[in-house]
Order: sequence, then C-alpha cells, then structure tokens
Amino acid sequence: MSTNKRRGPSSSSCAVPGVPALVNVPNAMSADLASLFECPVCFDYVLPPILQCQSGHLVCSSCRPKLSCCPTCRGPLGNIRNLAMEKVASNVMFPCKHSNTGCTVTLVHTEKAEHEEACEFRPYSCPCPGASCKWQGGLDQVMPHLMMSHKSITTLQGEDIVFLATDINLPGAVDWVMMQSCFNHHFMLVLEKQEKFDGHQQFFAIVQLIGSRKEAESFAYRLELNGHRRRLTWEAMPRSIHEGVSSAIMNSDCLVFDTSLAQLFADNGNLGINVTISIA
Repeated sequence: MSTNKRRGPSSSSCAVPGVPALVNVPNAMSADLASLFECPVCFDYVLPPILQCQSGHLVCSSCRPKLSCCPTCRGPLGNIRNLAMEKVASNVMFPCKHSNTGCTVTLVHTEKAEHEEACEFRPYSCPCPGASCKWQGGLDQVMPHLMMSHKSITTLQGEDIVFLATDINLPGAVDWVMMQSCFNHHFMLVLEKQEKFDGHQQFFAIVQLIGSRKEAESFAYRLELNGHRRRLTWEAMPRSIHEGVSSAIMNSDCLVFDTSLAQLFADNGNLGINVTISIA
C-alpha cells in the first residue's frame, strides 16, 4: 500500500518551458488533461512519441499513416516532435479504451496497451474452434450468437453428461464441440484432433466457460474416458473464453491422448467422454 504525502510548491530544473511539473494529479484534472490527447479522427488517445503538424495539431499513430494532411487545419503533417505534450502525457492517467463497457481502470500511458490486451471488459470473440468466425461482442451476446450462427452445436443440461464425438477416424484436423449448461452457467466442451508433421495424430479435450476468468475460478471440471478395465481422467479449472483454448492445447494443459489410445476407448469410431462440472 502506498500513501500520498502533501507537497508544497515545487519546481523542476528539467521541466519543459511552459509546462508545469505534474505531481499526484487529481483524478478530475487528469481526466481533463487526458481529453487534450484525443485524436480528432478516431477519438483514441495520442500517446508518445507525439508528432504534430506545423500548426501544433496532433493525430494518433494509428491514424497518421492513413492521412495526407492534418485533419484539423489541412496543412502538411510534418515530423515535428511535441516534447511538451510528451512531458504532460507521462504524468496523466488515461482511461482504459474499454471504459465504455465497464472498465474503471486508469493508467499511465506506458501500461495502457498491456492492460487493454488482457482487460476483462474487452470484446469477446466467438469461442468456437477455428478461425472462420470473426464475430466479437459483449459477454451477454455470446450465447445468442452461438444459438443463431452455430445452430449445429448441441446443448446438454446438468453437471454430469456424456460428450459423444462421432467418426473420430476422419482424416485430417477435426473439431467436435458441445455445450453444457449447469449452475446457471454455460460451458463449451471442445475435442480437437491435430495432425502432426510426421503423420502422428493427437486429441486434445478441454472445457471453457462462457464467462470471465474470475468466474471460471469458481468451477472445476473432470473429463473421463472409460473402457474395458481402463480409465483415463483429467481434472482442471475451466478456461475462460477470454483466454481461449489455443494456448492450453499448445502447452498440453488439457486431456491429451493419441489415436492408439483413443481406439482403446472408442466404440465403432465414436468416442464418449464423461464430463463433470463442479463448484470449486
């Protein structure tokens, strides 16, 4: 825990002329200052390194390459650094770009991009495996999207169900997906078959929650394959759809088995996986 100490008037020998040294800027003043950095094109923030046109107008680094002239005065953009505004920017707390969806965090500009990359309020992507669906939206829109755009996905009710993957002997990379609803939440069960460069195939099974990472911490899941006097089990915390399953599969942080093992538990090319969701 840090504490703020009262400070008297101070000056800085390295301050930029005309720009006061900013120390412990109050939130209201910081918000006012942050508004000075709004890009006139996209309304995002202009962050260091800050370039201005010959008349002193600013535009963000994302919009600048797309422009042939200053959007404010129509003059040439130039490559003039605005060191004064960069000095101010280093002392301003900027709101997260996802503030309009609920994030209340404010940060110095050097931490802004990293936070926004992992912000719980950033848009959710479609949780279906593969890259064919480019949909993004709020958490409350995920299930309506799945029901409207991915109608082939079956949903089963209850904390203990059987996920039946049919035709597991199909060649190439294949995904099987099923939804499970319990404890007033929705879970997506994913079985993915990948073909390695040497022709060796592996299966990856994982559960992800249609919810945030914090909500996912409240649950646990168990995957179980049962055969003749054989049992293969995996237990873990479900992933949030914000995280996705790609990194877990890449790191084998899920139930992993090869085709020879799959045949021990399969019945006529179909594989049943017992899935149990519980409160952690």
